[in-house]
Amino acid sequence: MDDRGYAYDPVGTGTPVNQQAHRMEAGQLWRQYVIAGAANIVVACTGYSMGWTAPVNVKLGNSTTNPLEELPTSDQIAWMGSLLTVGAIFGPFIGGLAASKIGRKWGLMSSSIPLFLGWIMTIIATNMGYLFAGRILWGVAVGMIFTISPMYCAEIATDEVRGALGSYLQMFITVGFILIYGMGPFVPYHVISYVGIVCVAVFCVVFFFMPETPTYYLLKSDREAAAACLCTLRGKSRSGVEAELSKIEIDVKASMEKTATVMDIFKGSNFKAFYISCALVLFQQFSGINAVLFYMTDIFKKAGTSLDPAIATIIIGAVQLVASFITPFVVDRLGRRLLLLVSACGTSIGLILLGMFFLLVETESDVVEKISFLPILSLVLFIVTYCWGLGPLPWAVMSELFPIEVKAVASPIATALCWFISFLVTRYFESIAVALGTYVAFWLFAVFCVIAFFFTLFIVPETKGKSFQEIQDMLAGRKSSMPEKS
Repeated sequence: MDDRGYAYDPVGTGTPVNQQAHRMEAGQLWRQYVIAGAANIVVACTGYSMGWTAPVNVKLGNSTTNPLEELPTSDQIAWMGSLLTVGAIFGPFIGGLAASKIGRKWGLMSSSIPLFLGWIMTIIATNMGYLFAGRILWGVAVGMIFTISPMYCAEIATDEVRGALGSYLQMFITVGFILIYGMGPFVPYHVISYVGIVCVAVFCVVFFFMPETPTYYLLKSDREAAAACLCTLRGKSRSGVEAELSKIEIDVKASMEKTATVMDIFKGSNFKAFYISCALVLFQQFSGINAVLFYMTDIFKKAGTSLDPAIATIIIGAVQLVASFITPFVVDRLGRRLLLLVSACGTSIGLILLGMFFLLVETESDVVEKISFLPILSLVLFIVTYCWGLGPLPWAVMSELFPIEVKAVASPIATALCWFISFLVTRYFESIAVALGTYVAFWLFAVFCVIAFFFTLFIVPETKGKSFQEIQDMLAGRKSSMPEKS
């Protein structure tokens, strides 16, 4: 450093830089949003494949639009709907392994392989076996993506926007839903598959040019690659990212001193992070979102609306999309806990009202005609509040709670649990509704939402604006070792 307070650039260019100016270097925040958006294009692809059954079930049931040699049975259709969740149970373990071995970026890129193969199966299908295989392949991709995408977004984000990027998952999955809902009923069967392939290809091309996470490079002891990656993510000079790079490096070195096993998940603060993550995904699935979407057409019919089911589905998809776009803008201002509390409260009220309406329908009450608006109002309340909290935030919170060395082991287990529960709900909801009554099924889901409210209120920590180290200190119940933010 010379007597003017200047130092030479650490990359050895010989250019004098003002250290104070670099400490105040603003960077370009928009880069994080764009890069996370590119990563989540593949999430929109999964939304498209998950919603594929909505228009295709109708086509398969019609001899003029069915591409198969025989019309499928109702039981085959039911299995086709639930087999995606079977594949998704195994996908997280493949995704976790890929993320740790080949990186977050290439792990996410590799998820396009089962997506492509699944679409090929739907194109060449001559019987239901092909479609079963395609749905399982999509499920594997879904499990991989739901494991790696939150990890990638959390590791590229600054503390201030990590919640927003984490909530991209729900937002982009609804983009996929609205695309398949809006286009699927009005185009031939094979066109749906060709569009699916194009969407995956777009993701591969766009995301190819995006960076790896600095955390992964540091785990591989490649500090210069991590620095270059951070420069790209922040839009800063090499010296401008030095302080943040050193901070990440400290966390990574601490994690590299330990080798996480499955048993480590059940120790100390790791276990607290694990049971909070598992509980949140359990509440997410037992909120009944898949059952409500499955039963949506019947809800509209019993409400006495003259809307075509396809149009009604598009409207609900649009409601999901708008509601999901709100969360990224408010989650880092209002916090995770408040949005989860509002979400649990809103979904429970919506489900209680839906159950009450179906009870009146089943008892043939005279009041039904006077409150025909109630199921649609309840449905909108449920979906909007679900998209604010229970939909996106379990994934965002999970990506924040686990320390680096435990994340690749614990996240796949919690994600697999999510999809196992999703399989149970999707496959057996109708049987429960027939045996006990639709209203009882909806009220059972409401009970889980009420439990989710109190679990969040008393157990879930607020991670808004906190660094990964501060979160670990909070979970362990110790005073944070990080300096106070000004």
